[in-house]
Amino acid sequence: MSAWVLPDHIADLLPAQAQQVEALRRQLLDRAMSHGYELVTPPLLEHLESLLTGTGEALNLMTFKLVDQTSGRTLGLRADTTPQVARVDAHLLNRAGVTRLCYCGPVAHTRAAHAHATREPLQFGAEIYGYAGREAEQDVLQLALDVLPQAGFSELVLDCADVRIVRALLQGQPLDAGQTQAVQQALARKDSEALHMLTAPLAQPVREGLRALPTLHGDRDVLARAQQLLPSLPLIVQALDDLRALAQGVQGARVSFDLSDMRGYAYYTGLRFAVITRLHDTGEPIELLRGGRYDEVGAVFGRSRPAVGFSLDIKELARALPESAPRLAIRAPWGTDPQLAQAIDRLRQGGETVICALPGHTLGQDALVCDRELVQTPQGWQVQPLSS
Repeated sequence: MSAWVLPDHIADLLPAQAQQVEALRRQLLDRAMSHGYELVTPPLLEHLESLLTGTGEALNLMTFKLVDQTSGRTLGLRADTTPQVARVDAHLLNRAGVTRLCYCGPVAHTRAAHAHATREPLQFGAEIYGYAGREAEQDVLQLALDVLPQAGFSELVLDCADVRIVRALLQGQPLDAGQTQAVQQALARKDSEALHMLTAPLAQPVREGLRALPTLHGDRDVLARAQQLLPSLPLIVQALDDLRALAQGVQGARVSFDLSDMRGYAYYTGLRFAVITRLHDTGEPIELLRGGRYDEVGAVFGRSRPAVGFSLDIKELARALPESAPRLAIRAPWGTDPQLAQAIDRLRQGGETVICALPGHTLGQDALVCDRELVQTPQGWQVQPLSS
């Protein structure tokens, strides 16, 4: 094997790809900060026990471990930035009121999330701490549905669920941990036959509600059907009210619901959402971001604050977009003329890309196209269309 062959699901970003990823990173961060989200940058490495505190086995399996040669302690290479941001909110900022935070940086995964995924995502996220009302979800979703169209995405679908519905149905039922997990797995698979068997010993309203959940997916009519088919437990009523209010306020995306969606069930405490579109070339559905409410995320740090947010992989966003057009640039001659240097500096400060052609060499960058040139005229150095 060649020494320069990279590990599976690890890849270099060549100029055109790197340019597109960097442009997306800047757009997302600038937009988040324009919404009032403050930028934080947690470290890539932490002591393992700190990095994984309260995160569960799934994140542990995704985390690379190594030994710190300075202290001899085990370090972890972060696989998700959200727990770190919760620590920042709880311990370093320790604010009493609402805090909006955003972040962007690399994470590393021991395994790829899917066949086309990288094991080195560039994770962007935005989170609100300290507000328990549904307005926090609406604020976060407004940002999500603002940044994606700006990045070039259209025909977005906002897919929603709420873990409180299943938790309300299972609360107080005569099921042990194994049986409860089996019910959750049957719901995730929409396995009606298994649900009929597993829910047989449950009270009739709960039994019928759990059996109805796999059918409750689709457009906004789902919420009306859910109100008819599910028992009127307080948590269920609240969850449906919140989903209805959320759907009414969404602009820029088609809203769908899947009330038996169990992804993130152990992590989220209320609303769970994902934004989906289709790949520009194949039409294959692709999930651009996911998020929701996770009020317990700061509890392990001694400060259990309401929390809601979302995250995405900027490299995945770039994969879903058409390749960006080459950047247009100005070709300039190589020289030491002070007036030439001043002209180049003015152009660059004005946002132009100016490339000085080295003596005896032509310009051949794939990600840059020179459509103009800087030439000396009786009036001084001026930009003119590039001669063929």
